[in-house]
Amino acid sequence: MDAPTPRLASGLDLTDLGTRIRSERLLRHLSLEVLSSRSGVSSSMLSDIERGRKVPSVLVLDSIATALGTSLARLLEEEQQAKVIVLRHREQEVVQDPSGWERRILSPVLPGVEFEFMRTTISPGVDAGVFLAHATGSREYVAIEEGTLRLTLNGTVYLLQAGDSVYYAGDCQHAFANPGEKPCTYYLVMEIPPSPVPHVYHR
Repeated sequence: MDAPTPRLASGLDLTDLGTRIRSERLLRHLSLEVLSSRSGVSSSMLSDIERGRKVPSVLVLDSIATALGTSLARLLEEEQQAKVIVLRHREQEVVQDPSGWERRILSPVLPGVEFEFMRTTISPGVDAGVFLAHATGSREYVAIEEGTLRLTLNGTVYLLQAGDSVYYAGDCQHAFANPGEKPCTYYLVMEIPPSPVPHVYHR
């Protein structure tokens, strides 16, 4: 009997994920080395992810997406073109990080649109890590549903409670952590300006 195909916690086939990452990389005419330099993920790790041999963390996936100038959702989901798209709870893509947090993607992937709407839950005392700066002109909006969120933007700390919201330019390093004693759940909307696809392959 064949061995089961490796999958993310959400159920996504790792081979499909790797194929999507490779397609997005080649669309931009980027070598593994250039993507590695931009994302901070080693070339060997990127190669293994593209081949479906390694399960990337949420932070690694986000770093790859940022380096490609796209959203995490585009690496996980197929594009849709309908004028009305309903995503049932069971159909929404969920990525879980072993450190104790998860991200649920609430928005569909649309052609030519780099937009992401997500719901994130961070367990008590967990630091989700530092996320790379997005392209100039990117925007992020956060609203806290419950708990306490420690948001760090280029070294400046903002402590947010349930009911608070914040906007910030996405072209800066940003970090999320839950310093509280109960789970923190928040919604995040991200807009990334479309970037031109380069025409020269970097070797």
